[in-house]
Amino acid sequence: MQNSQAEVIEKIPADFVQDSYALYARLREEGPPRKVLMPHGVKVWMVTRYDDVRTLLADSRVSKDGRRINEMFARHSETPTEAPAPVDNDLAAHMLNSDPPNHARLRRLVGKAFTERRAKALRPRIEEITDALLDRLAENPEADLIEQFAAPLTITVLAELLGVPPEDRAVFRSWTNTLVGANHTEEEVASASAAVTEFTEALIDVKTANPGEDMFSALVQASEDGDRLTKSELVAMVFLLVVAGHDTTLSMIGNAVNVLLRNPDQLALLKSDPSLLPNAVDELLRYEGPVGLATFRFTTDDIPLDGVTIPGGEIVVVALGSANRDAEKFENPDALDITRRISGNLAFGHGIHYCAGAPLGRLQVEIGVGRLLRRFPDLRFASDPDRFRWKASTIMHGLVELPVHLVA
Repeated sequence: MQNSQAEVIEKIPADFVQDSYALYARLREEGPPRKVLMPHGVKVWMVTRYDDVRTLLADSRVSKDGRRINEMFARHSETPTEAPAPVDNDLAAHMLNSDPPNHARLRRLVGKAFTERRAKALRPRIEEITDALLDRLAENPEADLIEQFAAPLTITVLAELLGVPPEDRAVFRSWTNTLVGANHTEEEVASASAAVTEFTEALIDVKTANPGEDMFSALVQASEDGDRLTKSELVAMVFLLVVAGHDTTLSMIGNAVNVLLRNPDQLALLKSDPSLLPNAVDELLRYEGPVGLATFRFTTDDIPLDGVTIPGGEIVVVALGSANRDAEKFENPDALDITRRISGNLAFGHGIHYCAGAPLGRLQVEIGVGRLLRRFPDLRFASDPDRFRWKASTIMHGLVELPVHLVA
């Protein structure tokens, strides 16, 4: 096998997120997983081919123990003093950042509240929220669909799931921007973490004393054989919902509209046959998913993969965006085809950490995009789309803004 330590470490440029697919295509073509230096100065193994990505996502020798994020970042940082701002260990210890058997326990308890049936029951309310936002958009000829449509839609849905009062809903956006985005100071991250904890602990006390019909009340009350989520686990779960339930979904909506407007033939096909919408959502997720590089993982043992060996104790970066554009898996992957029958889309991950909120995310995209296009059938860009910028985040793949003309 190839000697992993003999490879030259490539430095990934800070602006690679502005054209990530070009980097992914080159790395897939050049070879198997390789060690690279990320823009924040941490050395990782980047995995870009579909088969390799899917294999690692299901490998028990790959850990997601969130309590070791800060340790691993410091160990593999080229300049330890300039490593990424530390993550709050308690906030990081949520279901997405846990290993068996604790992961199975958390997922079981969360699953009692976060069911597909509960998500589907939200359709009428999501449609109502969407229509109210579209009414507001219709008051002006132009809008930024990220700030004025996708963000308020997902914030409102999430806030209602958690039973958060309207006056507190804007705080979700600020938490997400700080805790998920790049280029924030250690003080800013610590402040946002403390705000999440303080707010959620107060909310837990309210829901414990006076449970409602919202999903968070169900989470607080969820039990199995006397086992319940602890207060710290509930706080971490809210952090996960803020990140995974808000930012990914608003990015999904923005990405979908952006891609459809750039592919007028596919947009016309969808408008002529709205029954294609569910399949179109799956193809849009494959083509321009909301997660570029999957969340924190590291190896607990040596893993032979595609001709190399990734040593134990190494951070691995799994490129979901790359895997979904791999020609070895998907025919003509760089073309959008909303009639494509997809098997194995990795936009929501794979294995035990497959996104529990996938049904709700798909539902919001389907309703949001479908009703937007029905209300404004001649929707078009309000500025040059080649100048659009992607968020400065290696995880979240979404546009900073999406200016459009609202043409009914």
